[in-house]
Amino acid sequence: MHDASGRRSPAPDSSAAGDLGPQTGHSQQLPVYRPGPSAQTPVMPHHPTPTSAPGQETAVAQPDQQPRKQRGGRNLQAAIGVGLGLGAVIVASLFVVKVLFLFVVAAAVLVGVWELTSRLAERKEISTPLVPLLAGSLAMLGAGYWAGPQWAAAALALTGLAVMIWRMSEPPENYLRDITAGIFTAFYVPFLATFVVMMLAADDGPRRILLFLIVTICSDTGAYAVGYKFGKNKLAPTISPGKTREGLAGGIGLSMIAGALLMQYVIDDGTWWQGLILGGCAAVTATLGDLAESMIKRDLGIKDMGTLLPGHGGIMDRLDSLLPTAPVVWLLLAAFVGS
Repeated sequence: MHDASGRRSPAPDSSAAGDLGPQTGHSQQLPVYRPGPSAQTPVMPHHPTPTSAPGQETAVAQPDQQPRKQRGGRNLQAAIGVGLGLGAVIVASLFVVKVLFLFVVAAAVLVGVWELTSRLAERKEISTPLVPLLAGSLAMLGAGYWAGPQWAAAALALTGLAVMIWRMSEPPENYLRDITAGIFTAFYVPFLATFVVMMLAADDGPRRILLFLIVTICSDTGAYAVGYKFGKNKLAPTISPGKTREGLAGGIGLSMIAGALLMQYVIDDGTWWQGLILGGCAAVTATLGDLAESMIKRDLGIKDMGTLLPGHGGIMDRLDSLLPTAPVVWLLLAAFVGS
């Protein structure tokens, strides 16, 4: 076929023409060229509204099925189960034989040191001397429990020296980077945890540990509950987008209430106003500790420090708010009611 200019017009696609049939709605129709001596003009075919023939079902348009989004987050049942199990271990070790809690803390610290150094090696190729860190962790915890803060600080200094010496057995490249990471690990995990065992060493040590754990947990719980319901203003969007200022206020409020009640009714010679101060300070340091851990994980490009605790991540993911809160609670308790 030729158009008015003498050029040959493309022949209609027989397969496309064969696909033409009754259409519904506003679907676009394919033009049909009718043969004739004049220029070919595309004519849109007219189709009557389709009706159902006897014994023939009419196709019903189905709405687009959107894939159901999977909810992110952790396994809630596993998280609750692990949390209850850890709580039972803590309570049993605290109030049955007090010194058993020292071994619980030591186990958590050793695993935490291993998790942190492993992630540093995997993500940043930082070679931190593990042996002196593990030995120094036990030395710091033992010194803090049986001898006091001066000996714990001395154990930290000796651990840093041991890290520097141990790293000399390898080539000098990245020596400064590796020992810096090692000394940071020694301070961040075992030394801060030493304040927990120093609280334990007091005559009413189990009750002090209970206070410390509850105000920290209340900070996290209050922040989550209030932030989930009312959170609008981001607290630190570049570090932890889920945290809000409203959540921080909720965490501080709940932690202060818990601190006031526990100081008044659980801690000997404690008063409610002291608990308000302690709870507020604990909530702030717990939040800062959580943000610091988030910074570390973002720098490493990971979501969790480990997978040891189903629904929770690793040990370090549970210690992030506890570690920086421990020295603050220890110091305030020592100032309010004595060490």
